[in-house]
Amino acid sequence: MSIKDQEIVIAGGSGGLGAEAARMLKAEGATLVLSYYQNKERAEKLAEELSGITIIQADVRELSDRSRLLASAPKLYGLVVMAGIPARNPSFWDDSLNVNYSGPFKLAQEAASIMRKNGMRGSIVLMGTVQAVPGSPRANPTYAGAKAALIHAGRILAKEFRGRNEVRINVISPGIINAEMGQASVNNHDYDPYLPGCIERWGRAIDVARAIRFFLEPDNYITGQNLLVDGGLGLGLGV
Repeated sequence: MSIKDQEIVIAGGSGGLGAEAARMLKAEGATLVLSYYQNKERAEKLAEELSGITIIQADVRELSDRSRLLASAPKLYGLVVMAGIPARNPSFWDDSLNVNYSGPFKLAQEAASIMRKNGMRGSIVLMGTVQAVPGSPRANPTYAGAKAALIHAGRILAKEFRGRNEVRINVISPGIINAEMGQASVNNHDYDPYLPGCIERWGRAIDVARAIRFFLEPDNYITGQNLLVDGGLGLGLGV
């Protein structure tokens, strides 16, 4: 089924993964709202490329910003929450919890409530990480712990909003993607030991974009799931 003219918000969507998803969704005729946190120049450049999309500055940690972002799509059908920070250092514990877990979860919860109130059988996609999967290599608790909480909370939220006028809520957990957070590490060959035994290439932004589009499919029969887009890394191969 087509997503043409469906209103979709991509929170934190001006970077590599979000931008690729925006290109795919815009090509199908979706009505897009993208938020950015700090990098206004990057967001404006993407808006210039994808004529007709709306860009809004928003911090997912702030209720007023979340409300303003969701209000920008009065017929909200889809929400994709890309907001997140790497937070590898334990000193970023609180920031990681707020940006990688509580902000995205609250935004999803608020969006689902709006969709249900409007009688919209919509779709919400959250972003996890392969690091949150037991046995995943190089996981650190500051980042992976917050994402694991988001994955679990997303499943609970999916259960709450299933049934009549259901809102489908799913999570995508990327592995090593040669874009944004992972690009520098790929270029430095930090992840080379994990490639043997997996699909023998690094992930690309388009791989994540395809998964996002899959979950946004209007007739999709899936909810409450965590899809690993990781080339098999979460299986423990190459560890």
